Amino acid sequence: MPRPTNEVLVSPSPGTVVAPIHRYTDEQLAKIRALHEYAETLLLPPTDSYYPWELRWINKPDTMTRYSRASKWNFADAQKRIKATIEWRREFKPDLIPPDEVRIESETGKIIINGFDRDGRPIIYMRPGRENTETSPRQLRHLVWCLERAKDLMPPGQESLVIIVDYKSTTLRTNPSISVARKVLHILQQHYVETLGRALVVNLPMLLSFFYKGISPFLDPVTRDKASIPSL
Repeated sequence: MPRPTNEVLVSPSPGTVVAPIHRYTDEQLAKIRALHEYAETLLLPPTDSYYPWELRWINKPDTMTRYSRASKWNFADAQKRIKATIEWRREFKPDLIPPDEVRIESETGKIIINGFDRDGRPIIYMRPGRENTETSPRQLRHLVWCLERAKDLMPPGQESLVIIVDYKSTTLRTNPSISVARKVLHILQQHYVETLGRALVVNLPMLLSFFYKGISPFLDPVTRDKASIPSL
């Protein structure tokens, strides 16, 4: 077994080849540029304190490409999607969640960023059995804080991450409710489009298999194809 370590991994192993690499046709590149121009029309006034963060997000190299792919290159759908996310980010302000706000949610290590996979994707490791707080909006903000930090750690060219949910020691009391899971899925599927590269569920006890049967109707086909869940 590997020896325990306290080393914080902020980049993939040397020699890692980032994958997948997306290539675009001239027509697709034109749609990506047009989507960026549309997003610019939605920005807050430069005098608004959140304007720099909004501008930073739309200028990230993966933002327009992810929303274009998620919409299957349907420009009207891409416009609708990105407008919804800009409005959500304006209200939620995921870039500005202070660590102290979610510190208590991190105390047991129930969600950690745990290195990278062989394709250079950051790994978010979830352990519901270590739940230490009551259901509250802060739990969702903690998850979003982790998503934002994982995205910050993506090496150049990488646009996706891996989520592993380890149910070791999880009980009915510590497992999140279906209503909370639906909110998590909504955020992932609507506002972090094309960000999930792979999802793995491990050590799922038979007692909790009903949980995934309960949320399966809310998994979109793209998310379902990327997920490995024993009960589905």
